[in-house]
Amino acid sequence: MAPFEFIYGPKVVARPGVAARAAELLAGRCLLVTDAQVRALGLADPLITALGSRAVVFDAVEADPSRATLEAAVAAGAGCDAVIGLGGGSPMDVAKLAAYLLGSGADLDALWGVGKAVGRRLSLAMVPTTAGTGSEATPVSVITVGATEKRGVSSAALVPDWALLDPELTVGLPRDATAATGIDAMVHAIEAYTSAHRKNPLSDMLAREALRLLVANLVRVCDVPDDLDARGAMLLGAHLAGVAFANAPVAGVHALAYPLGGHFHVPHGLSNALMLAPVLGHNMPAAMALYAELGCVIDPSLAVLGVQGQAQGLVEALSRLSIACGLPQRLADVGVTRGDLPLLAREAMKQERLLMNNPRPIDEADALRLYEAAL
Repeated sequence: MAPFEFIYGPKVVARPGVAARAAELLAGRCLLVTDAQVRALGLADPLITALGSRAVVFDAVEADPSRATLEAAVAAGAGCDAVIGLGGGSPMDVAKLAAYLLGSGADLDALWGVGKAVGRRLSLAMVPTTAGTGSEATPVSVITVGATEKRGVSSAALVPDWALLDPELTVGLPRDATAATGIDAMVHAIEAYTSAHRKNPLSDMLAREALRLLVANLVRVCDVPDDLDARGAMLLGAHLAGVAFANAPVAGVHALAYPLGGHFHVPHGLSNALMLAPVLGHNMPAAMALYAELGCVIDPSLAVLGVQGQAQGLVEALSRLSIACGLPQRLADVGVTRGDLPLLAREAMKQERLLMNNPRPIDEADALRLYEAAL
């Protein structure tokens, strides 16, 4: 057996109505990090009620959260003993890094990159309201620095203590967000399974099961949004994919997706969905055997085909899913023009932390070609 290291992640509680239990699991004053939409939908109300006077609410997190937002959350949490992230990936990413900065007193600029956060953080619980980012399971926090650049902190110290998976919180998620976050979770599973660094048998096992759950339930939750069983399966699939890529990191799809968010404010899940097929095609010569294995996971009928047919079956099945969910299929659909592509390609090259994990190298010329294919 090849040597490997694996961090299992947070303790998990999964059942309808479990979100308010965060108040029982964490002691002292709690900084609740969320966003205005979650507050407006009333999703935070049971937890705020359960916390009572212990709650310090910060609900100003935006999509693609900025450094200024992170710093405001840290200021709001002064004197707190614990942090709760409630929402999609943006509030959870802010919560994780705020918990670390509050607990350690570290300088943020010393933390960018991998393995640089080695101090102590406050107690931390995550309550996702989307089945997509897996942020409740990972050691990664991504923050927008300046106008457009996304930077990440990736360290084991950011892994939460608790992940509370409550399918009731995802029922009101709009169809487009449900679809995009679901595809995002699938990308996590696929890229973990094919990661050029730290690929390991435990991540592989989790990625396969995550992909199976996600593919089997995505169209169902889009068409029948109040199906709690399907919603729960999606949350579990996203979480398992999160644990998988926390240990076998994501790669080229994410690297090319980030500039779409930074420059065009395309939601992260949709950015991944738009770049998925082109990057899989680019990787096919290096990752065909692994893509074939995943193809058979999501469609056992592909087993009668050869390796190339099975791998292509994966790509085609994912494209059919994206279409069935009603997602935009081209970069032009989200406002990107041909003249924008050189900028996107240059910006993608800044994602060295992700590009190094891709099973096949992607240089700037490759990135430009892949954006052209997605246009």
